Amino acid sequence: MNHMTQTAYAQPAAPVRTARAVEYDVIARITQRLAAAIRGRKDNHPAFVAALSENEQLWSTLGADVALPDNSLPQTLRARLFYLYRFTFEHSRKVLAGAASPEVLVEINTAVLRGLRGDGGAGA
Repeated sequence: MNHMTQTAYAQPAAPVRTARAVEYDVIARITQRLAAAIRGRKDNHPAFVAALSENEQLWSTLGADVALPDNSLPQTLRARLFYLYRFTFEHSRKVLAGAASPEVLVEINTAVLRGLRGDGGAGA
């Protein structure tokens, strides 16, 4: 057996990740960037606007997904997530206009992360 073959077979296989785990990681990453951008918004407004936009894109994707007829989530959960999509969209507009605080967007994402993790009402 040559060295490359031995090396290839010696590598542990990449762990299989569930869709839920991937979703969690994406939301966590966007939430961390948003929280950091909120803290630094006075010094780097463009990064703050970019983080808000990325969060809106996330929620737009989630909203579209839960609106699909073949989405397997329970109807009440789908409705709640769609409501959060609409709220996030509207609230982000208010934040950009200087009429609302952005911290609630991080709180929403954090609550969703707790749900994905299975913590329900437990702290983050």
